[in-house]
Amino acid sequence: MTIQPPLPGEPRRPHGPRDPGDAWVIADSGERYWGRFGAAGLLAVDAERGILLQHRVSWSHFGGTWGLPGGARHEGESAFDGALREAGEEAGVPADAVASRFAHVLDLGIWTYTTLVADAVIGFEPVISDPESYALEWVALDEVGERPLHPGFAAAWPELRAALAHRPALVVDAANVVGSVPDGWWRDRAGAAGRLRDRLEVLAATGVPGAHLELPHERWFPGVTLVVEGRARDLADTVGLVRTVRARGEGDDTIASEAALLVDSGFDVTVVTSDRGLADRARDAGASVRGAGWLLGLLDS
Repeated sequence: MTIQPPLPGEPRRPHGPRDPGDAWVIADSGERYWGRFGAAGLLAVDAERGILLQHRVSWSHFGGTWGLPGGARHEGESAFDGALREAGEEAGVPADAVASRFAHVLDLGIWTYTTLVADAVIGFEPVISDPESYALEWVALDEVGERPLHPGFAAAWPELRAALAHRPALVVDAANVVGSVPDGWWRDRAGAAGRLRDRLEVLAATGVPGAHLELPHERWFPGVTLVVEGRARDLADTVGLVRTVRARGEGDDTIASEAALLVDSGFDVTVVTSDRGLADRARDAGASVRGAGWLLGLLDS
């Protein structure tokens, strides 16, 4: 493997000095891959309009084809941050307009490409904001294969499209999870629930390995609903990724209802509880069930 800087006219940062990551990785076979530290791109999904594709300019790698906004990761940059930065630079995608769903990683040993799949949660129109695009378009899923696609994206698209059928969601029985660890939670139930919510915020941001959800791909970012009851309902309000639901009556009834609503809305729902009766109700609603220990293991990993 060798590293080669870009030649004149080849990809680079749109503004400012070139980052050390803006270089070709050349395999022993002679194949070239853009991004010394790997590369990343964003597959933005709009429920009505399809996915956002970029028509690449002729001088770019595989110019004239259609692919995803993306490019070389910067030195020390995570794949997720790189995908969002590149989408902002190349297509004007606001980082707060999309919510991560899952990440697909192509690992060639000497080089990786991470596709961050994210749902458009705020309407936006893409903007050609650097010289690497002829056009940016929302393309219906059934029409993607009709375009001349970048070879890498063409190879990945069937698997990516199949995974779009999955939208994972967690519904967490706060009382059951908190009560599984004898750490004095009974002295301050609202505080204990708040600490669990803080830990769930980290999990929602960093994601869950696909294997733990029995889903393909490296990492998923499920929506998280935390259901609290009794004195735990007094926990402070916060704004974040975790949705908190305060049960007006029995927590089990609220959890079962939340799970059923999400299943009916097309989500792959996992209810987190070790309560057998609630677990049966969750399964009857079409959800899968994991115990409190499963979640605590994820939070501690």
